[in-house]
Amino acid sequence: MGGIPGSRVVHYEMGNLTDDFPVSLSLLADEACQMRHTALEAARISSNRYLIQEIGRTDYNLKLRVYPHHVLRENKQATGAGADRVSDGMRKAFGKAVGTAARVKRNQKVFTVSSGPEDFLKMKTALKKASIKLPTPCSIVIDKGENLV
Repeated sequence: MGGIPGSRVVHYEMGNLTDDFPVSLSLLADEACQMRHTALEAARISSNRYLIQEIGRTDYNLKLRVYPHHVLRENKQATGAGADRVSDGMRKAFGKAVGTAARVKRNQKVFTVSSGPEDFLKMKTALKKASIKLPTPCSIVIDKGENLV
């Protein structure tokens, strides 16, 4: 197949990696889809930046729970004058690797954020910011914590 392009996702776990926080929220994909590594990185950056500004660098834990391992290929088509003599069309159309994607099932957790109960609304906003960058509708569920809503 040739070389596989590197994933743009830099970190899979951010914030405080050692503490156990009492409240945990998760972002679930409402539909099955493929999430490209660029979309996952954009969602991670926007939510992580918001959490750093609002909560602080050591008072939360954000985890990306999917890995973009599926290789995406594209069969480039020649364009312009005489392109029909140069290209093969769909004959031997294996394609060249252009990126990677994570295959996500329905109701699969994509992001999980943990912090204290006083930061519940900020965690919810951070996950909402991440869901805007993803290619499927998402919902937020409470994993751990009581009497928060």
